[in-house]
Amino acid sequence: MRISTKLTLAISALALSVSLGAPHAGAQDMKKVVIGTEGAYPPFNTLEADGNLTGFDIDIAKALCEEMKAECTFVTQDWDGIIPALQAGKFDAIIASMSITPERMEKVDFTNKYYNTPPAIAVPKDSDITEATDEALSGKLLGAQSSTTFSNYAEAKLPSAELKLYPTTDEYKLDIESGRVDAVIDDVVVLDEWVKSDAGACCKILGTLSPDPEINGPGIGIAVRKGEDELRESFNKAIVALRENGKYKEINDKYFDFDVYGD
Repeated sequence: MRISTKLTLAISALALSVSLGAPHAGAQDMKKVVIGTEGAYPPFNTLEADGNLTGFDIDIAKALCEEMKAECTFVTQDWDGIIPALQAGKFDAIIASMSITPERMEKVDFTNKYYNTPPAIAVPKDSDITEATDEALSGKLLGAQSSTTFSNYAEAKLPSAELKLYPTTDEYKLDIESGRVDAVIDDVVVLDEWVKSDAGACCKILGTLSPDPEINGPGIGIAVRKGEDELRESFNKAIVALRENGKYKEINDKYFDFDVYGD
């Protein structure tokens, strides 16, 4: 059943009022938090054919909510509109592999990081591109998802390439598979997951890139509306708790063979 936008906003506003300062009727009452995610960024967040959300972001979000003793629900949102949707009250927090950057911090507040991985370049297996450098990519068509740190990185650090932007990662993957772009840039984990799959058998990871703190930020965080300090600190405490009690490692090891938290 399709729920109207007005009803969704009303539900989100109610969840926010309950979770951020409304007095509790009793000890059994739980905070309610609506979480926004993209659902199109495997292995971090994926909306499956059956309607279920899966991935590292989703499992971490659920574990954080359990640690916070909060009742959390999820809303999917296209990436380009995810910050405006948060600001409009469609949900209370974004857990969608969003990098903490100075530009975004002007619009939202962030928790501390909950993971940190570098960008990388992928190319077809028969590509004549041999290095992940601006010189090697000169004149080549480079695909990236729009409104991401990866597209920003390509613009700043790989200016000799011709950048082509896509609304989702699925679309750039289709284009490199069919030869319409020469290379793509994204998170190394996302690209690694893809090239190991049947769909990504066309391609290989060329190499990782050195993150730029001004572009990539200190890692991936949870975004909340400006001034929502109580919710932000609740998430921060829960992130620390998951790292200390072993739950983070349990989720990490389900998806990765290294510690995705980073340095």
